[in-house]
Amino acid sequence: MVTNNNINIFLSGEIHTEWRIDIIKESKNHDLPINFFSPETNHSNSDDCGVSILGPEENKFWHDYKGASINAIKNNIQIKKSDIIIIKFGDKYKQWNAAFDAGYAIGNNKIIITLHNKELDHALKEIDASAKAVCRSNHEVIKTLKYITTGKL
Repeated sequence: MVTNNNINIFLSGEIHTEWRIDIIKESKNHDLPINFFSPETNHSNSDDCGVSILGPEENKFWHDYKGASINAIKNNIQIKKSDIIIIKFGDKYKQWNAAFDAGYAIGNNKIIITLHNKELDHALKEIDASAKAVCRSNHEVIKTLKYITTGKL
């Protein structure tokens, strides 16, 4: 689904670095026709949205369940309205949520692009096998987006 002739992109994955900000900024610098969406990147908001909205839980499982469920509503809507899902896997933490987003996106016939270091190649081989591009840097992501939106290398 393209709105206003723009491509819609969901930026999934690692939340501990500024990679999203960098990609959005560089895309704007190149005047690329892209609308960006992302999951909640404030860790506290993401973890606590469920109990903040639906009430407290003594059991940590149900606390997490409520937050994950509400975040899933937002993420699923944004993935469905996106043309491309870019999924960043970082080195420091396991991004189980990003792997889930990849599977959800693939199950909804969305194009995925992965972004990660070589050291994660083996762990991510199944996800990379479904990706249309495997990028190693934000720069490669920007070059890919520039090519697919403008045809320029």
